Amino acid sequence: MKRIFISFALLAIANFPAYALAQQTTPQQKTGESMEMKHSGRPDSPQWRQLSSLVGQWQGDAMEGGMNHGVTLEVRMTGDGSAIMHLLGKDTPMEMLTVFHADGPVLLATHYCAAHNQPRMQMIPTSGLNRIEFRFKDGTNIGADDGHMVGLIVTFIDADHHDETWIYQDKGKELPGTVFHYSRKK
Repeated sequence: MKRIFISFALLAIANFPAYALAQQTTPQQKTGESMEMKHSGRPDSPQWRQLSSLVGQWQGDAMEGGMNHGVTLEVRMTGDGSAIMHLLGKDTPMEMLTVFHADGPVLLATHYCAAHNQPRMQMIPTSGLNRIEFRFKDGTNIGADDGHMVGLIVTFIDADHHDETWIYQDKGKELPGTVFHYSRKK
């Protein structure tokens, strides 16, 4: 009998934290209020809508080092519509991700680069309605002379075509941009 009592006592002690946690309620639960998180608004600007129009699968090419390279691009929304994922070269060793998102009224692009750094670029005003430009703001894992992206220009041609010019800086010197020409996969 003593063993049974000790077994039940140990079982009760072991399960008490889970029982106590399950019994806790928040002030909202006691009053019947919703437990929903408070969200900031979704980005909504002409430029955000333009970037959102790129959601889908793309096939493209770019001239680099005197050679034409075929590339793929996947663009999709994430974070309940608060961020746009731009995935270049998915499932390849050179796969790179750029995430577009708002910081208040400012649009940012954080680029996770094959150069092993993460430059963050901020949208700047441009004169063209079919063009969005980002310039280097700051970044992580970028030393004084390390190469990193410093600019991105997205040019919208029509619903099924756009160009992207990626601008790289190496040892403090900005190099000519690499232009990617994309067509939407159908």
